[in-house]
Amino acid sequence: MADSLPDPLLRVDKLVRRYGGITATDNLSMEVIPGELHAIIGPNGAGKTTLISQLTGQVMPNSGTIYFAGRDVTHLPSYKRSRLGLARSFQITSLLKDFSAIDNVALAAQAHDGHSFRFWGNARKERHLRDAARAALERVGLGKRADIVVSQLSHGEQRELELAVALATKPKLLLLDEPMAGLGVTESARMVALLKELRKEVTIVLVEHDMEAVFALADRITVLVYGRVIACGVPDAIRKDEEVKRAYLGDQHAVTRHG
Repeated sequence: MADSLPDPLLRVDKLVRRYGGITATDNLSMEVIPGELHAIIGPNGAGKTTLISQLTGQVMPNSGTIYFAGRDVTHLPSYKRSRLGLARSFQITSLLKDFSAIDNVALAAQAHDGHSFRFWGNARKERHLRDAARAALERVGLGKRADIVVSQLSHGEQRELELAVALATKPKLLLLDEPMAGLGVTESARMVALLKELRKEVTIVLVEHDMEAVFALADRITVLVYGRVIACGVPDAIRKDEEVKRAYLGDQHAVTRHG
């Protein structure tokens, strides 16, 4: 990295993850600088979700090292990484559908406080958890939907609720796995606007197939193909990179559409 850049908040060094004969993460190295929105793109099967799962501890690498805030977290379990400030929003919503929006967020705040086995009753009674949950819901534009049962929220609202759940854990780094998945045009535009605001407050790693959103949001982009990094740079450089065009963007006509 250039000498003028700050120390990375996240550093991945030669990460390898294999599944039988398939190498999902192939000697992968990358850095995320504090305060940036760093997008990870690539075709299906490039290893993007496997990488995110390794960053959060759901999947352990075969080799390589993950550093977060200067600390080796490679072998830490997920809950310990969460307490250090790593939060993830999933590609597929993982909310408690029979509970209200505010219950979901309060439970996340409760778990982050280290009381994950005190169950819902305490999360509903404790004022500081409710206040934290309501603040997170307001932050994502769901303040007026706090008491609505999750199953009655629209798909877009559920994606916004996932962000509120992640924010309730007070993250230093927010890992977002396809937050635009399944959203309509209006919902996507609202999500992009929300992420533009959140990036002012928290460092974000964004895995996303929506190239229009990626080029609108990212400070830097890392491109994966078959688990390898083939390019990393600012959006303009990525858009013009010939190898990236051949491997990914050219297939989507993204250079033309978003140029």
